[in-house]
Amino acid sequence: MNKIYKYTILAVILNIFNGCSEFEDMNTNPNEPTQVSADVLLPNAIRESVNTAVDASFLVGNNAAQLTAKTLRTEVDAYNWNAFPLYWEGWYESLTDLSSIENIAIGNGNEQMQGAVITLRSWIFANLTNAYGNVPYFEATLGGEGNFTPIYDDQQVIYMDLLSELARANTLLQGEGAIDGDILLGGDPLVWQKFANSLRLRLLMYASNVMDVSDEFANIVNNEPLLESNEDNVELVYTGSFPNEFPLIPLKIGDADAVAIAEASVAVMLENNDARLNRYTRPNSDDFTNVTDFIGAVNGPGSACNKDGASRLGLQYYNYPNLKKASEFGLQNANGQIMQFAEVAFLKAEAVAKGWISGDAEAYYRVGVEASMDYHQVDYEPFGYSGFDEFYEGTGVKYETVTDIWEQKWLSLFFVGLEPYFEVRRWYNESGNSFEGIPFIDATCANTNNDNLPIRFLYPGEAQSLNAANYQDAINSIGGNDQNTGMWILN
Repeated sequence: MNKIYKYTILAVILNIFNGCSEFEDMNTNPNEPTQVSADVLLPNAIRESVNTAVDASFLVGNNAAQLTAKTLRTEVDAYNWNAFPLYWEGWYESLTDLSSIENIAIGNGNEQMQGAVITLRSWIFANLTNAYGNVPYFEATLGGEGNFTPIYDDQQVIYMDLLSELARANTLLQGEGAIDGDILLGGDPLVWQKFANSLRLRLLMYASNVMDVSDEFANIVNNEPLLESNEDNVELVYTGSFPNEFPLIPLKIGDADAVAIAEASVAVMLENNDARLNRYTRPNSDDFTNVTDFIGAVNGPGSACNKDGASRLGLQYYNYPNLKKASEFGLQNANGQIMQFAEVAFLKAEAVAKGWISGDAEAYYRVGVEASMDYHQVDYEPFGYSGFDEFYEGTGVKYETVTDIWEQKWLSLFFVGLEPYFEVRRWYNESGNSFEGIPFIDATCANTNNDNLPIRFLYPGEAQSLNAANYQDAINSIGGNDQNTGMWILN
């Protein structure tokens, strides 16, 4: 071997062992970051978690609540439920991203970012525990530390911690830092505070059948900022192009037509000449002037449950070829809704009716109805009214009992994630596990669950195969992996 060549090889070897830092410096791309910042990770965590909620609403939440009905693959309407694993997987993946963002925010002393992450994380965990019951919570995102088999925490423990964490988020959001990369609320820490506190009210209402929440509910209403107009609505505004596109828009026509407006919601809105009909569904004539030209599909499986001629979803939700689109009416396609101001108004109305807070239940209720109407930019004229006041005074919408609050809240939650189902389940539970106390819906046609509303999603198969011991402990604690086994908020 050439002597110069041997010395060259020796020099390289020595350089490797004695000068590694210099070698690494030479091979570092100065234009490629070695650590991703929180503002880069946050948009994807927001987008993916909200997209998961939109999909869950389209296929489960709206249908289980009978706002819409399945015309194909009718297991949800038939009360023959499974694990709906896409939602388990989707939300836990988003939680992993949020864990990374939180660690970066803590390292940077960014309190506002920490508060936003805690709030979004609490919303995701609320979805998971409300859907499945006991779920991995405290150990859920410890994969980076080698924990791939997290325990399932009791729902009561999860709820108590969520309420505590949201209170902590409210404080952090008043601190130092910034919420960069925020495609949800524009980086506004005050609106994030309002979201955190409003979410606390939602969770307290869900837990009210099993614990006294009146003092905590009143303290939040009286002392903390809450969503106070549609300007504060917590929703992802889609830009109309990938990846920021309403998740239903890219669907094939057959997939979009697997869901139609439901007979139950059409009946209530037709009875009151409710202008939201023109937003939630398309009239069969597609001219948007005939207020009687709506047909709801019956929730339930098979030919016994009529779905003939059912009206399609509204023009905001899907762009049918050769049919009118939202843009032709000066409207944009739907956004990814997490929480609306209308919901907060209805929460206050129900709290007054139950004696938790002072005030006028009808006043809060009326604000909620009008906020929902305004959000959907309804046109009252084709329905025979000059505006909201005439509509409210001239129909059966006017407030009389707490079930009126339930009915209007139900309608307002159209496409708000799984909340329509969670609320119907709460009212069902409050009515003695019966539909008799809910005047606007009944058990679905020809269902396979003895007219009983399923109360939870099943755990996915991967939970059993990848985390068998903790899965077994979880199902033992709730009485089996069954859609009718109990959860703490329904005891």
